[in-house]
Amino acid sequence: MFPIRDHNPSHRVPYVTYALIAVNVGMYLLTLPVSEGADQLWVSLALYPLAVVHGDALSGLLTHMFLHGGFMHLAGNMLFLWIFGDNLEERMGHGGYLAFYLACGLAAAAAQIAAEPFSSIPMVGASGAIAGVMGGYLLLFPRARVDILLILIVFFKVFTVPAWLMLGLWFTFQLLGGFTVAGGEGGVAYWAHAGGFIAGLVLVAPLFLRLGGPRFWQVTHGVPPHPEARYSASRIPRIRR
Repeated sequence: MFPIRDHNPSHRVPYVTYALIAVNVGMYLLTLPVSEGADQLWVSLALYPLAVVHGDALSGLLTHMFLHGGFMHLAGNMLFLWIFGDNLEERMGHGGYLAFYLACGLAAAAAQIAAEPFSSIPMVGASGAIAGVMGGYLLLFPRARVDILLILIVFFKVFTVPAWLMLGLWFTFQLLGGFTVAGGEGGVAYWAHAGGFIAGLVLVAPLFLRLGGPRFWQVTHGVPPHPEARYSASRIPRIRR
């Protein structure tokens, strides 16, 4: 289940979101195996929970957010950031949004380290910080419409669902993964995702209260304050049996 777009894109240019995407893509290219010294750079910038517990390699708490383990890892994370980041950046302002993003990434790293403090498996990826963006988006815009692509083996279908449903299911899957997958099996930092998501909710809560709390939802109807975008129907022709 992949989100492909929301129905209320921001009207202002999300410079920070675009810059974060550019930095992540740039770091991915720098750490490709074909690049000279790429392996050493990747190793030196990754986050190692066991090292952090012993007070070593603390810079990895920040630098790991800009590394990825492969193209699909990068593409998936940047897709989520592109969809959910613009409206949040517009509401928080460029500087506030950047600080929020980095804080969520640090909180996600802390959650993963707390769950597996003696792990020597390198942790990389922007997904913890992006999970925070998703948590903030859920609090401010729970009824925003999101198109998701559902893939079931050979069945492909695009559905439109409210953000609270899509993001709530995503968070539930992270909790289930955290409780059922042990020792870093599967290569997914579930607790980083869950921790980042919760951090996003908590850090956006003061802004939500300043905007009026539940009254803010009554004014905006739970969606970003922009006219809903009109997307054309798919031009893929129907093929009969």
